[in-house]
Amino acid sequence: DFDWSSIDTSHLPPSYKTNSRQEKELLQLADHFFQQYTHLCPDRKPLFICPVNECGVQKFVSTTVRPTLLPYPDMYYWSGCASFVCDYLIMEPLKCPITPPSSLYSPTTILKYQRGNCFDFTVLLCSLLIGAGYDAYCVHGYATLEMCSLDQTQELCPLLRKPPEVPEEEDPNKYRIKYPLEPESKFELQQKAKEEEETESAQEEEREEEVITEVEKPRRDPLHGLRVHAWVLVLAGKRKVPETFFINPFTGNHHSTTDECFLGIESIWNHRNYWVNMQDCRKGCKDLSFDLSDPICWEIMFSESSEKTQLPPESPQLPTESPKKGTDDAVSDPRDALEKEEIDMSFEMPLSWVDRISVSCREYENPFSRGKKVILYDKAKLEKWAAYANGDGLVERVTVYADPEYTEELEVKEWFKHREDLLYMREVDKQTQLITDHFRPGHPLLLKAHSYTSLEPETGHTVQYYHTARVDGLWKRFENATEMTEYFVEREDFLHTRHTEFGERDQKTEKAGSTADANLRPIVQIKEYFHRNPEKPADEDIEERVFMVIDDIIQLTYHLELHDTIASKVVFCRVIGREKREDEIYLSRENTVKYQPWSSEKHKNMLHLYDLLWQLRAEQKDLKQQVRDSEAEV
Repeated sequence: DFDWSSIDTSHLPPSYKTNSRQEKELLQLADHFFQQYTHLCPDRKPLFICPVNECGVQKFVSTTVRPTLLPYPDMYYWSGCASFVCDYLIMEPLKCPITPPSSLYSPTTILKYQRGNCFDFTVLLCSLLIGAGYDAYCVHGYATLEMCSLDQTQELCPLLRKPPEVPEEEDPNKYRIKYPLEPESKFELQQKAKEEEETESAQEEEREEEVITEVEKPRRDPLHGLRVHAWVLVLAGKRKVPETFFINPFTGNHHSTTDECFLGIESIWNHRNYWVNMQDCRKGCKDLSFDLSDPICWEIMFSESSEKTQLPPESPQLPTESPKKGTDDAVSDPRDALEKEEIDMSFEMPLSWVDRISVSCREYENPFSRGKKVILYDKAKLEKWAAYANGDGLVERVTVYADPEYTEELEVKEWFKHREDLLYMREVDKQTQLITDHFRPGHPLLLKAHSYTSLEPETGHTVQYYHTARVDGLWKRFENATEMTEYFVEREDFLHTRHTEFGERDQKTEKAGSTADANLRPIVQIKEYFHRNPEKPADEDIEERVFMVIDDIIQLTYHLELHDTIASKVVFCRVIGREKREDEIYLSRENTVKYQPWSSEKHKNMLHLYDLLWQLRAEQKDLKQQVRDSEAEV
């Protein structure tokens, strides 16, 4: 409910309140062009050429465009300019949806009050794009109701769009064996057909009920094709733009020129000239040609040709030398008269009457006049904040709903900036209460992602790491109350998985109130899995290693060769009835079980098994310490 008539215009420069001689001449030429246009095209609607500005002075639309390059890196690209304009300004609908506005305010006034209609958005965005080097134009045309009213409730939120999947190409082989089809029962086919008929009749009844209660589909717009809208056209060529495209200034989105939301174009303009579309728009904009040099498709207001008018060949009697000084004017060369006439016909567009466009650093970093911006999409809501508006660094939030009334939440995604812990995104599943935090590289613990339902320990945590920055090559770890699984990549020992099982704590020590370090979960079993090491024989390359800590059993399983069917195994068991000592290793035929059908002679040597067992005992001790370190890290 902003009242534009109450704005203060006393401080505005004189160019806002008066017209220069060149501007007055421009208005006369534009009026002459408009009269010719209405005479030749009486069925077409009036052009948007000379609206009044905020001071009530008529101004030509091309002079309202003020090319400006703002001193911010993002404003050098069309996406940065478009996102700034749509975030900084508040959208106001046109007073009459089927006619262009009677006024067009300067971009400086629009920036000051941070609001405007589609024409105000377009002129400001076009000024920034031309200043950044793009071949941009303001467009006066027609669009759909959703685009004119900034209704995006039928569109998918852009932050939820998944990248298109590239289909895998199948190698056609004409020599491939064609297998016979499986036989089918005719009786079963008849029964299926009966069931389908019954389900179809039931579905038809449901459809009839849905038609009665259906409210989601938009109704037919009675003003379809008549609603006036303004947007930006960017032609290919400059700034290495590969293809011509549109920009909707309300959303800042990129659109193809064949988009069905754009229903027609009346005219376009930039800071140098004005063009009227002479092409048929009954099929929208998809068949339009944007070659502005084609006079059949586009009627230009001021000729841009810089070539001199040549004399006809049938005038050889004209002198080729210029008259000498002091001769009579009546005997002057007619070429001079033609040149004077040509100069009089040419017109140079005056400079823009708009003051220099400037945006302070504070305004650029905090573009939301209301503190935040809320956009409603199809069963989703997007909220935006400035970079430092929230203490936790929250800048964007997308809430996904199960219904179009936005009542039942399904999922929430949040984006952060400038956090010390380098958290940049958080996903929350409202149905399972699973939270996933995503971190940028550089976290003290080298975190990449962390999934959890509670921050209490041993409640189920899945952690992903930037493994290239870790010494141990760990890239993922899962831990809950009973187990912990770790996954590794690119290790020299070819280890890829480690699985640890825990037992229950001693209830007596818990009641005694002992410290957390003293009341650790007992380790029941540690399993390790290894990739194949091509430098070792298969019967010497361990594939699985199991340490049953409580039962004091160590089990080794070796890799298979290509022709093998059963893997070699070695199991070291505890001797029954013998007390276990820390520094003693007892090895005999009784506590060693081995099955090595393809093994070499050294595997049959007890001394080799003794050395192996001694090494495994030392590695088991180191493994237990690594597990405790992993628990502490989680």
